[in-house]
Amino acid sequence: MRIIATELPEVLLIEPKVFGDARGFFMESWNRKTFQQLGLDLDFVQDNHSRSAKGVLRGLHYQLHRPQGKLVRVSSGAVYDVAVDLRKSSPRFGNWTGHELSADNKHMLWIPPGFGHAFLVLSETADFLYKATEYYAPEHERCVLWNDPAIGIAWPLGSPPSGEPALSAKDQVGRLLKDAEVYP
Repeated sequence: MRIIATELPEVLLIEPKVFGDARGFFMESWNRKTFQQLGLDLDFVQDNHSRSAKGVLRGLHYQLHRPQGKLVRVSSGAVYDVAVDLRKSSPRFGNWTGHELSADNKHMLWIPPGFGHAFLVLSETADFLYKATEYYAPEHERCVLWNDPAIGIAWPLGSPPSGEPALSAKDQVGRLLKDAEVYP
């Protein structure tokens, strides 16, 4: 595996070794020993799988208490995946990084605790997989608005924008960063 730096030093783009031929491919998406050798000593407690249609945007989600680290990837389709630094004490508070994750490029993104997470589906459908370091705790879940101008995420919605993304009711009422509960 190869680590690729992002604009946020704690958020890592991971390129796995892929072995392929005319029959298909093989890749190792998680190996504790390999990740430890890369400096990521992670303990995952939950695996999640979601399928979404084109134009669906999920996020910006985070758990204020019992924060989750997430190792995310796409097994079918493509998404634009975003992490936002929500640590008030960080010099990069409110900064974001975005990357296309797809079944074709097989890239993964490590999003540590302290960051908000969102993705926009670019393909007709996308299967999104992620491992989490903490259990889902809906009572601690928070949401920052996906289009908060203070963050300024450059979502690939087309030029001119082809409309609003499809959002859940929860994501429609996310808070502006200035009003959100964030990490110390």
